[in-house]
Amino acid sequence: MKGKDRATLRAEAHHLDPAVHVGGQGINDSLVASLQDVLRTRELVKVKIGKGSDLKAKEAAEVLARRTRSEVIQVIGRTLTLYRFNPDLHE
Repeated sequence: MKGKDRATLRAEAHHLDPAVHVGGQGINDSLVASLQDVLRTRELVKVKIGKGSDLKAKEAAEVLARRTRSEVIQVIGRTLTLYRFNPDLHE
C-alpha cells in the first residue's frame, strides 16, 4: 500500500470508534472470527487493546493483521487500525 493511500485511510479512521476490544484473554480464535466479520462489513476497523491485556499494541497489530490477512494502517497508544479491501462493497 502506498503512503498516500495509507494517509487517506488514517483520515477516514479518525472518526471511527473501536469496533473490537482485546481483553485479558488476549488474541484467541473467537476474537479473530469477530474481527473477520467486522472487516468483511466495514473494511476499516479500529481495535482497542484493553488495559487488562499484557499485549503491546504493535505486536497485537502484527498478529491480527497476519491472522485476518489485513493491513496495519496505524497504531496509536493502545488503539490500532486495520484495513482489508472487500470487493463486494464496491459493486
